[in-house]
Amino acid sequence: MSDLNEDVIIIRKKKVIHAGHHGGAWKVAYADFVTAMMSLFIVLWLLSSSNEAVKKSVAGYFNDPKGTAALQGSSRAGVGDAVPVTRADMAKLKEQLLASAQKLPNFERLKKQIEISASPDGLRIELMEEPGGTFFESGSAAPTPALRGFLTLIAKELGKMPNRLSIEGHTDARQYSTPDGYGNWELSADRANAARRLMQNAGIGQDQVAQVRGFADQLPRDSKHPEDASNRRITLIVDSVEVVQTAPKPEEIAKAQARETQPLPSEHE
Repeated sequence: MSDLNEDVIIIRKKKVIHAGHHGGAWKVAYADFVTAMMSLFIVLWLLSSSNEAVKKSVAGYFNDPKGTAALQGSSRAGVGDAVPVTRADMAKLKEQLLASAQKLPNFERLKKQIEISASPDGLRIELMEEPGGTFFESGSAAPTPALRGFLTLIAKELGKMPNRLSIEGHTDARQYSTPDGYGNWELSADRANAARRLMQNAGIGQDQVAQVRGFADQLPRDSKHPEDASNRRITLIVDSVEVVQTAPKPEEIAKAQARETQPLPSEHE
């Protein structure tokens, strides 16, 4: 009987039915809106406070986000503006030129006579002769098909950038002269000038060439063997943007010559 008198506790669980889940789509839309507004404010700030160089760089980045046109001359600095190659980029330019040269059908035969190296002044490209003559016939300043093919190819690459070039001609120490006095000095200068004409016809800008020089046999590559065929060569120097060209302008030369021709004042004046 005592069991019947005990209190009975009844627990009722109230089942709550929640409303349908609203989802998170609005969060995504809101995040997109905030991102778009932030981008708009950044663009407006750049347009109002930046100079032309910064604006072109920003435009170039959106045209080429991966930077694949760093050495091509237009994308990063805006359409139509060539990008100068700095000293730090010379190694990349070397690899780019070598990759282009490998497209030549006779590259395997020529690669031992082509040397591309980075120097403090820029990039040096040396085209060295072999005893039988590869780039020029013996005693001639007329380019061979091998030289035409190589210079045409790299001129198209170098013409995409504003860096200035120097072109040098060198001979070996073997004495060469014609009855009218044409010798190694004239030959080395004419070969350098022939390389200039060929490259300018193939893509180098008319104002890109800073100097064309002929050194005859005065700067041998192999000084221990001055008559070696490798001393006969064409050297192209791609100046980095840090290098300041010191070649005087024509008007400066004319002024200097005018000063030299002026008579000196007499002691009585």
